[in-house]
Amino acid sequence: MSNATGRSSSSKRLGGDRLFDALLPAIATLIGLLFGAILLLVLGVNPITAYGSLFQGAFGTVSGITQTLTKATALLLVALGICIAFRGGVINIGGEGQIIVGAIASTAVALALPNLPGMLLIPLTLLAGALAGALWGGIAGVLKARFAVNEILSTVMLNAIALQLMNFLLRGPMLDPEQAAAGTNVPQSATLPDQVWLLRLVPRTLLHTGLILAIILAVLVYIFLWRTTVGYRIRAVGLNPSAARYAGIPVRRYMALAMILSGAFAGLAGAVEVTGVHHRMIEGLSGGYGFSGIVAALFGKLHPLGAIPASAIFGGLLVGADKMQRSVQVPNSLVVAVNGLVVLFVVASDYFVKRRARRRVADVPPAAMPPLAAAVAAESQG
Repeated sequence: MSNATGRSSSSKRLGGDRLFDALLPAIATLIGLLFGAILLLVLGVNPITAYGSLFQGAFGTVSGITQTLTKATALLLVALGICIAFRGGVINIGGEGQIIVGAIASTAVALALPNLPGMLLIPLTLLAGALAGALWGGIAGVLKARFAVNEILSTVMLNAIALQLMNFLLRGPMLDPEQAAAGTNVPQSATLPDQVWLLRLVPRTLLHTGLILAIILAVLVYIFLWRTTVGYRIRAVGLNPSAARYAGIPVRRYMALAMILSGAFAGLAGAVEVTGVHHRMIEGLSGGYGFSGIVAALFGKLHPLGAIPASAIFGGLLVGADKMQRSVQVPNSLVVAVNGLVVLFVVASDYFVKRRARRRVADVPPAAMPPLAAAVAAESQG
């Protein structure tokens, strides 16, 4: 009887801990906004008015909602790649560069094949973006796997290379001929063929069918990570490389694969931005999605399905921040600071959750664990 009572108490405590861990990113967001409110007060701005403008701008009108969902589309695609990378034990900070090369590749394919029908050109264009992103992420993945090069450093450097490549192409080989003829030389490509433009979900807005594609891919990534052998091995490598290696999993190969897949999703985000929003390659197309996508993934607990609402929330923050800046006349630097505070506390909350998880594992005697779990726990602590 006492054992049953103890198990029931332990189960309730575990359920409470999991609920708290799930709510922690939302709590962290509120704390970040609270600190942002202090900054607003220092500047003499009413935080309630400012945050009211933020919410109204993001979710208060049809225009705001569609803009939020448009940004959420790119964020979700990047976040899906981040989920795969982090689950595989690698940290992909190169989303910005992967978005850029994906946009470049998709633009090049669309402009090179202007006479193809849309049913062929759209898949080819999106595929080109995904492959370019996979290549860019794969460089960092192979360097990590083969030469133990820190992927944070390599992806940051690859971001800079991609940015300079874009600057060169948009001022040279990919410069819009009309801009060159007019002598204005605005750094942008020619407009993509009409048949490659993604359909609008709501007329006279930017919301496009890329949102549907992103949600479908989120479900597929969940199935891939939790219902396939390859996905299981990627997660095993991320949980404990030593234990995975002991189980016969080629750790370095799956680390590289995780980075390749992560880059593919970021590259696809670049292709979707080109075909769904801008309809040409332009400077600043990445829009910070490569970094914001990391936060969306962490907010969603590195779960593909959790990344869907998380991306919508952070898309709303991006849209609402612009509205707040215009409404209450706060400097752009403050808007960046508020967003940065939210990012900081969300990332810190993820670290806190991991510490709590390690503490819970340490409190469970190995005899009470399944054999494999006991071996992994012992390896983690040893």
